[in-house]
Formats: sequence, C-alpha cells, structure tokens
Amino acid sequence: MDKLTLLTPRGRLTPDRPLNDLTWLRVGGPADFLFSPADVDDLRDFLRALPDQVAVFPIGVGSNLIVRDGGLHAVVIRLGRRFNSIEIDGDHVTAGAAALDAHVARKAADAGLDLTFLRTIPGSIGGAVRMNAGCYGSYTADCFVSAQAVNRKGEMITLTAADLNFRYRQSDLADGYILISATFEPPGGDPETLHSRMADQLRKRDETQPTKDRSAGSTFRNPAGYSSTGRAEDVHDLKAWKVIDDAGMRGAIRGGAQMSPKHPNFLINTGNATAADLEGLGEEVRKKVYDSSGIRLEWEIMRIGEFAGDPVPEA
Repeated sequence: MDKLTLLTPRGRLTPDRPLNDLTWLRVGGPADFLFSPADVDDLRDFLRALPDQVAVFPIGVGSNLIVRDGGLHAVVIRLGRRFNSIEIDGDHVTAGAAALDAHVARKAADAGLDLTFLRTIPGSIGGAVRMNAGCYGSYTADCFVSAQAVNRKGEMITLTAADLNFRYRQSDLADGYILISATFEPPGGDPETLHSRMADQLRKRDETQPTKDRSAGSTFRNPAGYSSTGRAEDVHDLKAWKVIDDAGMRGAIRGGAQMSPKHPNFLINTGNATAADLEGLGEEVRKKVYDSSGIRLEWEIMRIGEFAGDPVPEA
C-alpha cells in the first residue's frame, strides 16, 4: 500500500479514511485508501497504475452496506458529481453510476418514460445495476440495455445483460470492474400519471417502513422468487418480514442495533450501534427464523471488511 502514496491522480486519494459517515447505517472502520476520481480518464489512469495485488471496492451512497468495525483493506472508489449525469435520447435513458435512483426516475417521468420503480430505492444507478434492484414487481433487468465499466487495466468495457447474468437481487459483475454508467429502455407513459404513481409509492413507503431511522433498506431477501427479473413466474408470496415476525424477532435488540418494530425486515442503528451489533443481530434473526420455520434467510445487505474483534458467527 505504500506505493499508492506515490500515485498522483487528479482526484482525491485519502489514506486511512473512515467509512462510517459514507454509509446509511453510520458504522465501520477505515479503508486503506478512499479514491474519488476527477473524471473517467482519471479513473482509468489510476486503475491502470494500481498494483495488481491491491484490492478495489466501489461504493455508492452506502445505502445497502455494512462496513465492519475493523475497516477494509482495499482502495475504496467513490464516484462523484462527474459521474451523475442523466441523459434522455428518445426512448433511452443513460445515467451515470453516481446518479441517484430517485433523480433518474423523476427525470425519466418528465420525459414520459417509466422508471418509477426506482423512485423509492435508496441508492444510485451503479448499485441498482450491481444488485438488479427492483420494487413493485419491476426490476433493473427488465429495461436494461447496457452498462459502461472500467476494468483493472483501465480499459472501457461495454456490458450487456448476458454479461451480467441478472438474477434476483444480484448480478455477475467481475471483480475490480467499476461501473460508470448504464442505459435503459423503459416503457412509455403519461408524465402526470407517472409522477402521481411515484407520489403514491412514497406515501406507501413512509407508512410501512422506518424511513426516518438509520437503516440500509431490506435486510434479507424474500425466501421465494430466486430468479432473474421478478416477473409473473417469480412470485414472492413468502416475505422475509413475515417469517421474521413469526419467529418473534420484530423489535429485537442487540447493543445499539434493532429489528424495526415498524417493519421487521429493516435493521436499524438506534444511535450507538457497532457493525458487530448490526451483523450479530442479523445472524441471530437468521438462526431464529431457521429454528422456527426451517427457512434460511439470505442477506440482502452487503457486509464487507474486517472484524475488529472476534468474527460474528454465521447462523
């Protein structure tokens, strides 16, 4: 890692950068380095010069992430304003990886294009592609055309849906690839109707989810529907919140972590949680659900980095 101090990118390269303030859950230790590239060329040059043995990890707005208390031995790459453009060309929407999902949904609706499912997803487009984000029966894969990425050699790569192999809440993005933009071809719609639908979705979300608490969205994937796009054959009759509730874990507490009393599939930081509190409570929930129903919940929140103390045992 000492060699990194010799690199002179035009963007900001910060050593030993705490990551807690870059995630919605506000926990986690430092990254060896945090890099915010000035533009695409700066990113390409940096990756080209980076030693092969140095790991890289892209981070968006940190809305679906637990960084463990021991931090992350990697260069964390966080894209800024130069990567948040939103362009409309006919029936295509191209958005930078740092563009917020909600902003993309609104701008598309202005143009009569239906990306309304993105409106209530608390993340950025890079994360939406990486996780095949979806809501209300629609998924990123449904309207995905292509994405642009930079690999470890600094090369620009065009990725198709076949390359990414979209599945329920996941894709096959190669290690070290940094998504920089994505293009979508959504269905058309009346702008007023689309904006009205999004307003209804926001009201429903605020009524049913702990939107004022520090959370990372849904903690666990729904136990049913592990397939590519969430269409008719991918029913989600069995909900994660229901099996958590049935296991008696609604409102469960561990240190400063709690399963939300309002929506038991939301893991929240009540104010002083550590990453170990949050991950430990999540594993406790997984064990209780398995013991009561035989269902093994899968994490939807990504957990990265090193433990500061003893590892949290998996259920």
